[in-house]
Amino acid sequence: MTVTDHATTSTSWAVGADHDQPRGAVPPSRVRLALLDDHEVLLDSLSSWIEQHARDFDVVLSATTWLQLVHSPAFPTELVFIDFQLKEAVSIEARVRTCRAAGVKVIVLSSVDTDEARERALAAGAAVFLPKSLPMSQVMDAARQVMGMESDGGHPHPWRPLPAGAAPQASPKLSPGELEALKLYVTGLSTAEVASRMNVQYETAKTYLRRVREKYARIGRPASRKADLMRRAAEDGFLE
Repeated sequence: MTVTDHATTSTSWAVGADHDQPRGAVPPSRVRLALLDDHEVLLDSLSSWIEQHARDFDVVLSATTWLQLVHSPAFPTELVFIDFQLKEAVSIEARVRTCRAAGVKVIVLSSVDTDEARERALAAGAAVFLPKSLPMSQVMDAARQVMGMESDGGHPHPWRPLPAGAAPQASPKLSPGELEALKLYVTGLSTAEVASRMNVQYETAKTYLRRVREKYARIGRPASRKADLMRRAAEDGFLE
C-alpha cells in the first residue's frame, strides 16, 4: 500500500480552536495513529490537521480500504480512527474486533450519530464512538483520553497548552431530560429509581445517563463510573 500524502485540503470536519504545540517542541513519545476512511479528501485533511495541530500523534498510515489498512507493514498501530460508513462488505464489528485482536485501540467516527450505530461500535470493542460533526480539537482530546494521556483530575496532557484564562472547565450541554436524570442519579438513586422519579421507561433513563457520560468524555472530563459522575456534577454545581 502507498501511504496517502498528507496534503492540506478542505474538509467537512468542524475545526475548533487549535491546540498547537510549542514551536520546535517534539513530544518524547508520539502515538502511532492509523486512519481508515474511503473519502480521500477528508482523509488528507484529517492527516494534515493532526500533523499541524496534534504533534503528540504520528499518522503513520492512511488507508482508503480495509485491506489496505490490515495489509500495510505499518499495521498494527497503537490507535486507529475508523469510519463507520466505510463502503465495504466487512462489517464494523469485524473491523473493530480485528483491530482489537491485534492490540490496536479503536475510535469509530460516523457522520450518522444514532443509538444503533453507537451500540454496534462499542459492543464490538471500540473505545469511543464520535460524530464527525465534532471539532477536530475535541476528537483529539478524546483520543488522548483513550490513550491514557490525561492525568488524574482532568489536567491537560503536558504537550497541549492550557487555553488563555483556563480556570473554569468546559461543561457539557445537557438536555432537560439528561440534566434531570443526572441530578437524580448523583443523589444515590439507581437507574430504575431515576426512571420511576422521572416517570419514564428504564431504557429511557439509561439512555439519558449514557449520553451524559458521553458528553463529559467528549470534553475530556471522563465520567464512566458513578463516583466520577458525582464528581463532575459537583464541579458543575449540579449537586444540591
